Amino acid sequence: MNIPKVEFAVIGGSGTLSSNFPCGASDSGVKILAEGLEFTTPYGQSPAFMLFSVDNKEVLTCRMHGWRRGVSRADASRQVFWVLREAGVKRIFSEGGVGTVNPLLDPRDFVIPHDYVDLSMRKHVELDGRYLLVMRDALCSEMRRLLVKVTRTHFDGRIFDRGVYAVTDGRHFESPAEIAMLRGQADIIGQSLCPEVYLSREIGACYAGLYFVVNYGEGVVKNWSHEQMKDIFYDDAPMISRILLDTIRQLSSSENCECQSLRKETLLDVYK
Repeated sequence: MNIPKVEFAVIGGSGTLSSNFPCGASDSGVKILAEGLEFTTPYGQSPAFMLFSVDNKEVLTCRMHGWRRGVSRADASRQVFWVLREAGVKRIFSEGGVGTVNPLLDPRDFVIPHDYVDLSMRKHVELDGRYLLVMRDALCSEMRRLLVKVTRTHFDGRIFDRGVYAVTDGRHFESPAEIAMLRGQADIIGQSLCPEVYLSREIGACYAGLYFVVNYGEGVVKNWSHEQMKDIFYDDAPMISRILLDTIRQLSSSENCECQSLRKETLLDVYK
């Protein structure tokens, strides 16, 4: 099966999963072009992708970062980004639910992070290692600005236009001591931004994420409620889908950022 050539991709997390993205957004400008697209990659069979268009912009999307039972998260990431590289994708949006580290944040706050701290064990994940990846401005400034602007048109709650995302392996939630260790170092915590941000840079794509706070980190403010988390996932998920669709609508094809200049040829002969 041939991989379609597209410029845009959405790597879905918990929000778009529960809203059946993009269909759950009830957006008349969305057309489903193909579903159940699976591709053979050097890292195994890819997760199922959907190809859709929003106002004539074609987009590839997959659910839950490609994670599924029986496939390591490292291999799932490689499969997803190998497909996106072959598709020629240049703009990648991700979304997900996150916990708090910063005690000033509350559930149902939006954070569009500008930086990250990687505490995962997945730092080695790469496609071919040909590039030196400069992780300054790891999350595209142009895409972040537009995400903030569009989110404000859909949501009258609190929206933070910067923040530091701490990445852990999961699948468990973090302990109170782990959250306390990160106090002052990060604002939100989750499991998906890395290695995606590395792989995006490796394939020459811009990357930005939209993250909805769904729980307090352990030991922050008060114990979180599973019932409240469930309500957030299902009640607010269609809004997350609409934000992403409208952001893609408004994003220009020309890049007004430095992302492309931050991928350099490796100086290590072993990769050449």
